[in-house]
Amino acid sequence: MTEDRIVIAGAGPAGLVCAAMLARAGVSVTVLEAEPALPLNLRASTFHPPTLDILDDLGVAEPLIAQGLKAPTLQYRDRATGLIAQFDFGDIADMTRHPYRVQCEQFRLNQAILEKLGPMENVDIRFGAKVVGVEQDDDGAAAVLADGERVRGRYLVGAEGANSAVRDAAGIDFEGFTWPERFLVVSTPFDFTKPFPDLCMVNYFADPEEWYFLLKVPGLWRAMFPTRAEEDEESIMADETAQRRLRRVHDSGAPYEVKHKTLYQVHQRVAGRYRAGRCFLAGDAAHINNPLGGMGMNGGVHDAHNLGRKLAQVMTGAAAPDILDQYEAERRPVALEYINKHTIRNKRNLETADAAEQAAFRQELADTKADPEKTRAYLRRVSMIASLEQP
Repeated sequence: MTEDRIVIAGAGPAGLVCAAMLARAGVSVTVLEAEPALPLNLRASTFHPPTLDILDDLGVAEPLIAQGLKAPTLQYRDRATGLIAQFDFGDIADMTRHPYRVQCEQFRLNQAILEKLGPMENVDIRFGAKVVGVEQDDDGAAAVLADGERVRGRYLVGAEGANSAVRDAAGIDFEGFTWPERFLVVSTPFDFTKPFPDLCMVNYFADPEEWYFLLKVPGLWRAMFPTRAEEDEESIMADETAQRRLRRVHDSGAPYEVKHKTLYQVHQRVAGRYRAGRCFLAGDAAHINNPLGGMGMNGGVHDAHNLGRKLAQVMTGAAAPDILDQYEAERRPVALEYINKHTIRNKRNLETADAAEQAAFRQELADTKADPEKTRAYLRRVSMIASLEQP
């Protein structure tokens, strides 16, 4: 017998937003999380304007904003010459209720949603429940857990990250490539506004030798650097390596206090399909990309909002099941043509050593900044408002 519920693998942003969409519509949902509790890792830390609009509708934007930092502007800078251009999300305030980014660790979103879902009788969240396989038939789908238990529902959502067992069990390819270099993120309480008084909270520094990214979160600055393909992990993670890279940002004459160091393998991959029968993919299970632009986690929330709304309509009888066919058609092109292309282009613009490409990038920013309509179009793209428009 098929349980009249939705089963979701993964209690990250995509899984929990999907669960919240279903729960508030009165649909029963079971969330299966492999970890024993919500992980407190740093990972993504940028929430874009339309994402905040979605979270506001779910009643969790306010606590997130209260714990984070509002970032109304972003900058592109040249390591050698300084500011290239600054853009203000206030220029698209008529398009969103939140004309700013919020800088806040993604685990705080997970905590806020879990607090909302916890008291709800139609929600069952199970930790230490690792999904290792999938079974499905014409009536429903079951997540197979590591201990052999089957958790069955009418539909199953794989939102358990890049190594999704749901995706693998459904036989869906994860198409794309892995960058040869990894990204190092170093977090420090050093105040970079002292050497850079005009710095804002989101700053991209172009440099053909070693570009970097400075992003402010509560109490810390996160500095992200590319590493060389030939560098081994031990040397990358050594304290002297982090200090050397930070001194290239600014040599204060004293060692930096380093709170965290994280090394990321960087991919550009999109699932060949977002649906296989009664199984769906969302978030990192469906697409992963380099973090320049902060589009991965936000795109996952947008997936979950789209899919959760459709599943709720089907489960409550407000729409026929064929509405679910629209999910892949609406969201997969966004990952392929929008998120993938934008993040790859961001990386290329920051790292290029080609003089003509450098000049073209700087001229494009200058032209965009000088034209109010181009500015608004640009901000619609980088804020991800444009990506939510239906094809």
